[in-house]
Amino acid sequence: MRTKTQGLTEQELEIMKIVWSRETATVRDVYEALLEHRKIAYTTVMTMMGVLETKGHLKKTSSEKAHVYQPVRPKHEVLGGMVSEFVARVFNGSAKPLLMHLVENDQVSPEEIEEIRRMLRKKS
Repeated sequence: MRTKTQGLTEQELEIMKIVWSRETATVRDVYEALLEHRKIAYTTVMTMMGVLETKGHLKKTSSEKAHVYQPVRPKHEVLGGMVSEFVARVFNGSAKPLLMHLVENDQVSPEEIEEIRRMLRKKS
């Protein structure tokens, strides 16, 4: 049985995306990546990565100079779980209203619609 990890806040997800893209990262790596977009304290990043480790999203190993973090679960698995939880909570488990909203509000490009069609044809 897989243990359920706690959900991700917006800032935690931002950190996880950086770690997923690099496969492994130190606090300094994540801090510098975040600084490219906004101002943040190094200690805040360090604390948040510790929280992510406690929640079971990151695991830490020691190297010569710094702790190196890596994701516990792959990105697609975590994001898929988040989407499933959202659909269950907001749309009572039905993805149709979500898809209808995205299509009706032009949040899905024609290319994405075609890709979805191809995926649906494979599923049939």
